[in-house]
Amino acid sequence: MKRVAIDFAAPSLARSWYRLGPRGWTVLGLGVVLCGAALALGGQMLARQRALDEQLAAVRASIAAPAAAAAAIARAVPAVDIGAAQASAVNGAILQLNLPWPALREAVGAATPASVALLGLEPDARRRSVKITAETKDAESMIAYVEQLKGQELFGDVVLLRHEINELDPNRPLRFEVDASWSSPGLAHPAGRAP
Repeated sequence: MKRVAIDFAAPSLARSWYRLGPRGWTVLGLGVVLCGAALALGGQMLARQRALDEQLAAVRASIAAPAAAAAAIARAVPAVDIGAAQASAVNGAILQLNLPWPALREAVGAATPASVALLGLEPDARRRSVKITAETKDAESMIAYVEQLKGQELFGDVVLLRHEINELDPNRPLRFEVDASWSSPGLAHPAGRAP
């Protein structure tokens, strides 16, 4: 004969616990273990976050102290009023210091043949130009030199300013001046080479 399960008890928590069975108890136990693990992991993460917050506060405090000291020094030092002439002189000096010397020397050197003797280079940072003084034996070499300067990538505009024969010298060299303006300071380089 087959066993019949008759249960006349009213639905309640005690009845549910009694009828849970082995699978139910296993699932319930596993759930309790997982909740405990999640609580432990959450506690560790919270402790780590607090430690990181304390470190961040310490770093911010160490950064703020020198900044506050610098601000106090800045307030203690009176502001110096610089006149227009002095500001112009300082700006001129900065322009001279920022001249693209390597690019200028390389461009002039690449364009100068052996038949031309360089006597001087006078840069003008405000105009972004350089005045070149040179000597050669004949006018053809002078014109060829000016054309070679025009062929340099750095120079945008090359103009022959003046020329004269030096009568005091027994070789009678042709002395001339060329004004060459560079197109972009420190960025363009002769023959497409980088500095």
